[in-house]
Amino acid sequence: MRIALLADLHANREATEACLSALRGLGCTRFVFLGDLVGYGADPAWVVDTVRGFVAEGGACVLGNHDQAVAAAPSERMAPHARAAIHWTRGQLDDAQLDFLGNLPLQVEDDWRLYVHANAWNPAGWAYVTGRSTATMSLEATRQRLTCCGHVHEPALYFSQHGYPQPGQAGHFAPVPGTPVSLSPGRRWLASPGSCGQPRDGNPAAACAMLDTDDATITFLRVPYDHERAAAKIRAAGLPESFAERLSTGT
Repeated sequence: MRIALLADLHANREATEACLSALRGLGCTRFVFLGDLVGYGADPAWVVDTVRGFVAEGGACVLGNHDQAVAAAPSERMAPHARAAIHWTRGQLDDAQLDFLGNLPLQVEDDWRLYVHANAWNPAGWAYVTGRSTATMSLEATRQRLTCCGHVHEPALYFSQHGYPQPGQAGHFAPVPGTPVSLSPGRRWLASPGSCGQPRDGNPAAACAMLDTDDATITFLRVPYDHERAAAKIRAAGLPESFAERLSTGT
C-alpha cells in the first residue's frame, strides 16, 4: 500500500490540490493528514471538507495546534498575527466543520506507524522536533517503528543509531526529494514530510511524502503550485500580509 503523508496544510487550497494530485499520480490509496489543516491561509472550509472526505473513505487525520485553537481557543503563546488568523478562520467554518476539528485525535497508531502532529513524548504540549535531541525524545516515547509528524514546516528524517527498541542518540539527514529511503527494520524512524501549505525551509514548493508499506520506503516530494494565487486570496481576505509574502519565499 502507498500512503500519502501531508502536514500543515494551513488552509492553502492550491498547495493541497497540487500535492493530492501528485500523490494520486504515484498510486497512493490511503491519505494521512498530520495536523494543522487551518490557520494562515484563505480556504479553511475547503481544506476541512476535503480532509473530512478522505477520513470518511478510510484515511486518517490528527489534531494540530491551529486546529485545536480554532475549535476551542487560541493559546496565549501564539503570535498576535496567528491569533488573528484563528479568529478569522473560526468565522469561516460551520458547526460541523468545527466539530470535525475539535474531535480529531492527538495521535493515531496504524500497524507499525504512529501519526502525530508535534511529537510522541507529549502530543498535547506542541513542542517541536527541531534536532537530534528532541527526535531522540520522541523515538524513546513510542514503540512504533515509524513516527510521522509535522509542526516544524521542514522536511526531515531521523533514525535510531543503535537499533530497536533503544534508539540512543538519533541520527539525521535531509531527505532528497524524489529519492526513496529504505526504512530498515533494525532502526526506528521519525519522518516529517514538511509543510504542504506553508513551507519554511527556503523552498516555496509544497512538501509532502509517500510511504510504501510493501517496500518499507519513504519518498519525500516537493510540488510546485500557484502560490501567487494563494497569496492573492490571503490579501483579499484581509489576513496579515506576512502570510502572503512567505508563500513566495518559503520562509
